[in-house]
Amino acid sequence: MALAHSLLSILRAPLKGLLKAWVETRLIEPEPTELAITPSRPTLYVLPHPALSDALLLEVLCQRHGLPPPQGRLDLDGLTLPASVALPARQRRLWRRTRALEAPFRQALEYLDAHPDADIQLIPVSVFWGRAPGKRFGFWRLLSADSWQLTGRLRRALSVLVNGKSVEVHFGAPLQLRDLLDERGPAVANRKTARLLRIHFRRMRARVLGPDLSHRRTLIEGVVASPPVRRVINELAPAEKRSPERLQRRALRYGREIASNMTYPVLRFMDGLLRRLWNRLYDGVEVRGLDRVKALAGDHTLVYVPCHRSHIDYLLLSYVLYRDGLMPPHIAAGRNLNMPVIGPLLRRGGAFFMRRSFRDKPLYAAVFNEYLHRLLERGHPLEYFIEGGRSRSGRMLAPRPGMLSMTLRSFRRSADNTSPPRLAFVPVYIGYERVIENSSYQRELRGGKKRKESPLALLGVISKLRQPFGKVSVNVGEPLQLGPWLDASAPDWRADTSSAKPAWLNQAVPGLGDELARRINAAAALNPVNLVALVLLATPHHAIEASLMSRQLALLAALQRHCPGGQHVSLPQGAPDDWIAGVVALGMIERRPHALGDILVATTEQANLLVWYRNNVLHLFALAGLTAFAFRHSPRQDLDNLQAQLEPPWPILARELFLEPVVLSQALPAMLEALCQEGLLERSGDGWQRPASLEAGEQLRLLARLMQPSLERGYLLLAILLAQPPGTLGRDALAERSQQLTERLALLSGRDAPEFFDRKLFASLIESLEAEGWIWEQDERLWFDERLRSAAQRSGELYDPALRHRLQLISHE
Repeated sequence: MALAHSLLSILRAPLKGLLKAWVETRLIEPEPTELAITPSRPTLYVLPHPALSDALLLEVLCQRHGLPPPQGRLDLDGLTLPASVALPARQRRLWRRTRALEAPFRQALEYLDAHPDADIQLIPVSVFWGRAPGKRFGFWRLLSADSWQLTGRLRRALSVLVNGKSVEVHFGAPLQLRDLLDERGPAVANRKTARLLRIHFRRMRARVLGPDLSHRRTLIEGVVASPPVRRVINELAPAEKRSPERLQRRALRYGREIASNMTYPVLRFMDGLLRRLWNRLYDGVEVRGLDRVKALAGDHTLVYVPCHRSHIDYLLLSYVLYRDGLMPPHIAAGRNLNMPVIGPLLRRGGAFFMRRSFRDKPLYAAVFNEYLHRLLERGHPLEYFIEGGRSRSGRMLAPRPGMLSMTLRSFRRSADNTSPPRLAFVPVYIGYERVIENSSYQRELRGGKKRKESPLALLGVISKLRQPFGKVSVNVGEPLQLGPWLDASAPDWRADTSSAKPAWLNQAVPGLGDELARRINAAAALNPVNLVALVLLATPHHAIEASLMSRQLALLAALQRHCPGGQHVSLPQGAPDDWIAGVVALGMIERRPHALGDILVATTEQANLLVWYRNNVLHLFALAGLTAFAFRHSPRQDLDNLQAQLEPPWPILARELFLEPVVLSQALPAMLEALCQEGLLERSGDGWQRPASLEAGEQLRLLARLMQPSLERGYLLLAILLAQPPGTLGRDALAERSQQLTERLALLSGRDAPEFFDRKLFASLIESLEAEGWIWEQDERLWFDERLRSAAQRSGELYDPALRHRLQLISHE
């Protein structure tokens, strides 16, 4: 032993030099300068297990970043302690039971017990050589020292050699050792300290590496052999007159069609490929809110639910998570993406594939449900899109119930276990300044057929790599912990085990979908393109003076600072003039010089594209636009009258746009005060009035036009419904008639915007009216009473006579 120590001390310096020259850290978290270290207090670094490579790398990093040195010893009034220690590994003997060695904090705790004024700060340090998910098999298990298995010296040396350019170091928050010392003495505190640190290291490993991965074939066979799948096979065998063995082979084919095959080489390859792709495509990827994810990742199963705006979404979120030290999720992808070349690559990157419909496929549904349940039960992070498909209109689409229902049923199954999982949904907003699907979305909104994905279609994407696409924002919303949410919204969910689809599920699934959609929208990212779109599309002819555009952009940003449209909304950096220049550079608008001041213009094609970007963030200005609209016809309003006019349309707008629930009587005064501060309104006695300034009046009109399309759609739908006796029109007939009249209005008013008369918007509007109790369905007909007629009459006072007359003419044709 003495010889080994002597040899190690001789080799330590050259090994440290080799390590310093070879190793590159891809991530240090947090930044060393952000560590809350008390310089005057002795610092003791703690590693999760003894490893010379970890200790040497820690010395290099501390020296490089000016942190207290981890080598040498601490001198504490005659007592010397090592400056860094490692939690002891369990000793393994063939002839006796495994036993753990004593934790290395006993002497330090005894010193603190004898010196009441002293303290020592512990800093846990986790070092990951590569990011291979834990596996019990395969060549990469041999080379990856940071799988879940503890490693030998040869494996660690191989891992340093192979993974030296992909090292991550995670510093934990400093822990004050005195806080763990109590009246029970140093011996108990020693064990307590070791236990807390082991929990910390285990959570950190779970966050970075994820749970252990089973072999794909073993996982599929386990799914097919599970009781739920076997029960479906036994039920189908006599009905289809097929043997159970034949149905079992079909179930295995389904499992192979579905299951992912995440592998570390592909993760590393995709990391490098996507880094180059983003650098070529975008000017930057801005990420906000990941700290909320990292706080949960160690002891929660995470289900990421991003909005779905582009095919890029699949790749972007996984790249961001991997780059920032989190385990990439298993991603639910449509089977249309399981194409040659692309499908196998996505599958090895974590994608599992699903069919669009499970109807009349009970065996497929059973296999998919069981596969999803096993992923969740084992703690694998998941990602799926609650909207189902990409949003062609730019709006947040109504959540689809399928994946949410399967997730809730899986969580209910696991709740009966002795240690049920803790599951959290992570809403994510992804915002683009320009998407690669611009032209295809416009074609599909005009009735064009969706083109099937294929490898050849990638050639079209490659040809666009030289075009500018601006920046991308990835904003993490407020996570939703499923257990507490179910306790509040469906208190009997634990007790009701009567069927596979209990009664509480029928209300919990749509409620959960709406709540997640609201949390996604509450994390929206404002960027120059969608801000310019909000202003320019509010003008009659899609043209505006550059100076007025700059002032209106500043106004929109200021309103978000006064009254944010969501809890985690973000604003772009820079000044309005910089934003305008960026949008012109992207080719989204044109700047035309003029002797009296430059004019910003959008061509017809550009205006149609801008509608998509405006709809991304329109919900953030719903209350501001609605309040401004109330002053379009009436120059003065008092609070009571204003609230009476806005109360009927506000909850309908809130449902349509998935707004955070706010009480209008509380939010409206704050919005009026914000408009006053920005000079768009003035106080007048016990009310508010439009200012005399022409400039402020124009800005108020531009703000009011943000909500005009939504209000016009609602006006026409109600006019059609109220023109007939109750119980005359059905849901589909009302939606179809409303779409036809709105399309007519668009043509007569010169609007070339297919999204304005999208039939899905009218279906959603009818559902909102039904949810608010204004209408109800009976015998496939819609019924209403005088309350709806009275509310429509009050809201009609919002419209100026000319607009109201035009809408009435259209609705009576």
